[in-house]
Amino acid sequence: MRNGLLFFIAFMISPAAFGQANIYEVTNGSIHFHSDAPQELISAISKNLVGAVDISKRTFLFKVGIASFAGFNNPLQKEHFNENYMESDLYPIASYSGKIIEEIDFSKDGDYNVRAKGKLIIHGVEHQRIIKCHLICKSGQITVQSDFVVQLVDYNIKIPRIVLDKLSEEIKVSVLANLVSRPSS
Repeated sequence: MRNGLLFFIAFMISPAAFGQANIYEVTNGSIHFHSDAPQELISAISKNLVGAVDISKRTFLFKVGIASFAGFNNPLQKEHFNENYMESDLYPIASYSGKIIEEIDFSKDGDYNVRAKGKLIIHGVEHQRIIKCHLICKSGQITVQSDFVVQLVDYNIKIPRIVLDKLSEEIKVSVLANLVSRPSS
C-alpha cells in the first residue's frame, strides 16, 4: 500500500505539475486520532503519511492509508474500525489537498501559524476545510503540526446505537510531518 501511495504522490506532484523544484516531501509523518467516549477511549496512529508541499505555489497534498492505523486497544477494535466504520476496503485512503492561505517566506527560518484550505476526503466524502497548522522552517526543512476535529456525521460514518457510548461522534486528529526539499531533476 505504501509504495502505491508513493507512486501516486510522485505522479501527482511531478515537477511538470508544480513547476520547478520547490517541492518539499514528507520524510516521516504521522497521524494520530482518538475518540474519547463515555465508556471507551479509542486511539490509533499511522506512521505512513505521505505528501508534499510546493512552497512557490503554497499548494499541498497529503494522504494516508486507512488500514495503516495501529495501536488500538485490541484486535477486535481495529477490525471494527476497518470493516464497520471506515470501510477501508471501499475507501482505502484519506487525503487533504489544497493551498496555504497565508504568504510566508519558506526560505527564512521561523515559526509560522497558517491556515490550510482544501479538500479533506475521508470515507469517500469530500468537504472543504480550513485547518490551522503550525509550521517550523529551519535549516531547509519544514515541520508541520496540526490538531483538528472530524465530525463522523460529516463523513457518513455511522455509529450503531449499541456502541454509541463507546465511540465519540467527534474524533480528535493530530498530524506531525517533517518535510525536506526534493532534489531537482
